[in-house]
Amino acid sequence: MAMSETIIVLATPNGRSGIGVVRLSGENSLRIVRNLVGDGSFDPKARNSTLRSILDPRSNESIDTALITYFKAPNSFTGEDVVELSCHGSPVLLRQVLDVCLSLGARMAEPGEFSLRAVANGRIDLAEAEAIRDLIDSQTTASARQAVRQMRGELSKRLQPLKDDLLNVIVVLESALEFVEDDLPEAQLDEVNAKLRDVAAEAKRLADTFCAGHLIREGIKVAIVGRPNVGKSSLFNYLLGHERAIVTDIAGTTRDQLNERLDIDGVPVSLIDTAGLREAEDLVESIGVERSKAAMADADVVIVLLDASVQTSDDDRQILQDASEMNFLVALNKIDKVPSTDVDHMIAAKDSHFAPIRNRLVPISAKTGEGIDELKRRLIDPTAADQILSSGLLITDARHHDLLIRTCAEIESSIEGISAGISEEIVLVGLHNALKFLGEITGETTTEDMLTRVFSTFCIGK
Repeated sequence: MAMSETIIVLATPNGRSGIGVVRLSGENSLRIVRNLVGDGSFDPKARNSTLRSILDPRSNESIDTALITYFKAPNSFTGEDVVELSCHGSPVLLRQVLDVCLSLGARMAEPGEFSLRAVANGRIDLAEAEAIRDLIDSQTTASARQAVRQMRGELSKRLQPLKDDLLNVIVVLESALEFVEDDLPEAQLDEVNAKLRDVAAEAKRLADTFCAGHLIREGIKVAIVGRPNVGKSSLFNYLLGHERAIVTDIAGTTRDQLNERLDIDGVPVSLIDTAGLREAEDLVESIGVERSKAAMADADVVIVLLDASVQTSDDDRQILQDASEMNFLVALNKIDKVPSTDVDHMIAAKDSHFAPIRNRLVPISAKTGEGIDELKRRLIDPTAADQILSSGLLITDARHHDLLIRTCAEIESSIEGISAGISEEIVLVGLHNALKFLGEITGETTTEDMLTRVFSTFCIGK
């Protein structure tokens, strides 16, 4: 990406809308806009909007009337001159505006290039830029809340004391290497070790939040499986809160997968209703059964649905056996039709084979809603759920988690080296690596290749 060029992009989604925003950034942004309005002396006041006619300088024909907002460098998102044109949201009109700007010397921005320029010009750090992407992609209130916290620099602020402490230890050890002939006094070594243990412990505390952070960012895939007519579609509809799947008393109504998304306690859940698992009676049902088995294998959690009002069949046992190597729950449906919902009583009356998996059994009624809240609670890891509800800062990015784990490993190795009396030179290698890993999170020590990979995941226009 040539940082000296002026870039342009449609910052609003494609399609018809009331307003479409065209964004330019770079030293020639104002020159291009002056050509657009046909006024070489146009000098808009920074951070104010001006209503002007947009012209095609090639034909001097009017294209649109737009609000022009100017953000003067360095007080803009990218740190460069930025101009935003709020035009009417016709795709044809917006394409014209883009084409004219391109003919005047702008080029189309690459994914994430505006944010990359903001990082390069010191307006934000890399972790804050990634939070912008996560905020745009957020699927739940919890994920949006975490993205906003990181975008405001909370992660960077948590990491800065760790980097400062590491630097202080590095200075002590390098000074000893350069200027002290004898080994460091034992008291000073104890102080160094204590400081390093504190840094490693804090890095580990942050890393340990990744389970919850990953959940609210990526979500989980949940497949509802079972033989025909046990109530899979009824449970699917109840969880969604509306009639999405067709429900009848005819076995095999669902012939193909249905996929919907919902929010369970801040965790985005991709819910899959599958075709009933049994010996297929025709080709279409056979394809549906194979897709159900594939959905089971691909799911993060499998809900095996059984009918509590009838005896367990061989098909039920086969499904349980297939699910046994997966992360699964057993929902005993239709408890509104049975005399007792006590799990132990149901095991004794229904099937003693359930005893080894008692902790996975959840009695429910997809008709009345009884037990559904417990089922939803059991879908989410309890530790992760507590962390999500605590509203503390969570590590949501796998790259950040990996770098924190590597930081801990380098510091712990350095602590062991100091205790074993290894030369300061060897110990310092690990500490410099730890400092570099922390710097990669915020972009201070990140390579150009890594930046390219990170920003390629952004949307156009950010």
